[in-house]
Amino acid sequence: MRQLLMVRYGEIYLKGQNRPFFLNLLRQRLKKAVLPYGGVVTLSDGRYYVTNYSDEHATIQAIQKVFGVHSLCIAVEMSKESFEDIQNTAADMIDGYNGTFKVQSRRSDKRYSLTSPEINREIGAYILNRHPHLSVDVHNPDHVMSVEIRDHAYLYIKILSGPGGMPVGSNGKATLLLSAGIDSPVAGYLIAKRGVELSAVHFFSYPYTGERSKDKVIQLASKLSAYCCGMKLYIIPFTEIQMEIYQKSFSDHTTLIMRRFMMRLAERIALLDGAQALITGESIGQVASQTMEAIVCTDAVVNKPVFRPLIGFDKVDIIRLAEEIDTYETSCLPYEDCCTVFTPKHPVTRPKIERVLKAEAPLDIDALIDRAIKGVEVIEL
Repeated sequence: MRQLLMVRYGEIYLKGQNRPFFLNLLRQRLKKAVLPYGGVVTLSDGRYYVTNYSDEHATIQAIQKVFGVHSLCIAVEMSKESFEDIQNTAADMIDGYNGTFKVQSRRSDKRYSLTSPEINREIGAYILNRHPHLSVDVHNPDHVMSVEIRDHAYLYIKILSGPGGMPVGSNGKATLLLSAGIDSPVAGYLIAKRGVELSAVHFFSYPYTGERSKDKVIQLASKLSAYCCGMKLYIIPFTEIQMEIYQKSFSDHTTLIMRRFMMRLAERIALLDGAQALITGESIGQVASQTMEAIVCTDAVVNKPVFRPLIGFDKVDIIRLAEEIDTYETSCLPYEDCCTVFTPKHPVTRPKIERVLKAEAPLDIDALIDRAIKGVEVIEL
């Protein structure tokens, strides 16, 4: 008999003949997640089992950030040969619980001598005999004593949720435009959840934005990286570009032209990094640069597809997700990013591409892009 973590996958069940690829990839992601705690991952009969970990709480937290995991539980693995031993273990495990319970069994081994209803009935009666203060409620119990008969017998009570989704790396790679705000980390999380490997770019306007602002972004990227099994963060110097725009372009077009430069730079990084798409945290109509017309103007400068998973979200929804993935408090730290420093008082909200091109005409776009790329700082997370 031993205690271990039983990990279940969800959507991978639907993958048919491609399922082994996804199962192997998820196993790799789990192994990397639990490696700091000495965990060993095995796959058997539709379940992953994690053993030998040194810190149970930390190992569980790490597994709960692995996309592709549907749920996990702390389970007892034991021989299935002695049903009396299984009954005793179930009664020992539920000792200390109060209220109502039910027994729920799953018999993967169809050769087992008892059917699932028989297992439920026999173990339930045994628990009631050992713990008369408990009562049975098969419809809405306070606790569920779960028993799975597989190669061994597995017993557990509490089931912990995983993030769901698909294993990172199963669906290509994309580059996230990461600001210091609330939205972009959530956008990156949602795309990574679909199995997309991420890199991130951040635009840094020193000295108008200081080292604390940069550190804030690194913190956000680190939190996101925990879900992504690691990622690269590209810090792009943006001051020269902003000053040029500020001095030579139409004042009401400043933010829009900055966004167009950001898209160009992000696409350059995506090409260098082997990414097939860009990701932004834009929500339609939230600010002046996120109107339909403005989004069309920013997309016009790149050839790669742009994913905007938050496009139909309102701010309350985004904040809720940011709180769930633990980026909200960091995003709220009072350090400005490059966008807020140079925001015009009256930004254009319905831009016309002809006027945008006229506003950009005085700028040496290629030279500015090339110099910014040469000054990129790369941080491995």
